[in-house]
Amino acid sequence: MATMTARIIHTSIERDWREVYAFMADHEKMPLWATGLSSGLTRDGDEWIAPGPLGNARVRFVADNEFGVVDHLVTLDNGARVHNALRVVPNGDGAEVMFTLLRQPGMTDAQFSEDAAWVEKDLAALKSILETGNHNQESGKDNGQQR
Repeated sequence: MATMTARIIHTSIERDWREVYAFMADHEKMPLWATGLSSGLTRDGDEWIAPGPLGNARVRFVADNEFGVVDHLVTLDNGARVHNALRVVPNGDGAEVMFTLLRQPGMTDAQFSEDAAWVEKDLAALKSILETGNHNQESGKDNGQQR
């Protein structure tokens, strides 16, 4: 497979990076901010099930770690696998959260731009939740995509 076009989407959060990581690594809280992933996750052994309009996706997360890595592999019902590189690193007294968006085979320019806009929306929601301390916010509507 050829190298895919990549775009790093990031946001700064005025909160200690370890607190940001702890929130992001709590997979049950992901639907509060990562609306492209799912409206909810259900644990199934070492994986999580993410229901969506295209069927159930299986999600495998990297183990908890001290490096701020929240990578996850999403396997769709059709067998397609999408690796999502998600990181949080110290940025002064706060944090920088970075998501590497890879343009999937067959994706048009418009679809890639829409996907990037969705990730930006999700990271903005994460920033808002963590900076306001409102961890009980409702998640946005799912656009049918599963990251």
